Amino acid sequence: MSSTQYTSLPASDLDGISGNIFVPNSEDDDNTLDEPISKTLMRDAKAVGTKFFHVLIPRDGSLLLKDWDLWGPLILCTILAIILQGHSSDGKHDGGPEFAQVFVIIWVGAGVVTLNSKLLDGKLSFFQSICVLGYCVLPLAVAAILVKIIGLALSKGLLKFVIDSVIVLVSFGWSMIAAVCFLKPTNNPGKALISTYPVGLFYFVVAWLVLSQP
Repeated sequence: MSSTQYTSLPASDLDGISGNIFVPNSEDDDNTLDEPISKTLMRDAKAVGTKFFHVLIPRDGSLLLKDWDLWGPLILCTILAIILQGHSSDGKHDGGPEFAQVFVIIWVGAGVVTLNSKLLDGKLSFFQSICVLGYCVLPLAVAAILVKIIGLALSKGLLKFVIDSVIVLVSFGWSMIAAVCFLKPTNNPGKALISTYPVGLFYFVVAWLVLSQP
C-alpha cells in the first residue's frame, strides 16, 4: 500500500497567504419570490406610474429602455379598445372598430415600426421598442377619454369637430415628441428621418381612430 506524506509549512511561509470568504446575507438579497402579492403589485404599479410620468414630461428615457415592461402598453391598449369599439343601442354596428381590431392595429403597428428600426440598425431590442411605443400612446389615450366626454356633452357639429381636432392634434404631437425623445439616441444617426417616419405614421393612425370614434 502506498502512503501519502504531508509536508508542513513553516509559519513564516503562511504570512503572505490571505483570503476573503464572503457569505451573502439572504435578508439583503433582492429576492421577490417570497414577498406578498400585494407588495409585488404595488411595486409594479409604481413602476408603471413612473413611466407614465416620464411620457407626460419627456426628459430621460433611460428608465423606459432599461427597466422595460409591457404592463403600461397593455393597459393603454385596453382603454383605447374599450373607448373606440363600435356599438349602438339597436344592435347595429355604428362604424367604429371592434375591440380586437384596436388591439391588432396597435400591437401589429408597433411591431412593424420596431422591425423597421431593427432593420435600420437600431440599438433597442424588440421588446424595448414595443415598450416605448406603447407607453407613448398615453397622450392619445387621454385624448380618447376627453373626446368621449365631449361627445356626451355636445352634439355632432362643427364646434365639436374643431374641439376634438385640437385635442387629438395636441396629443398626437405629444406622443411624437415623447417617442422621438426616447428613440432618437438609439437610432442610426444617418437614418434618423427614415426611422422616425414610421413612428409618426403609427401615431397618426391611432390619432385618426381617436378622432373618428363614433
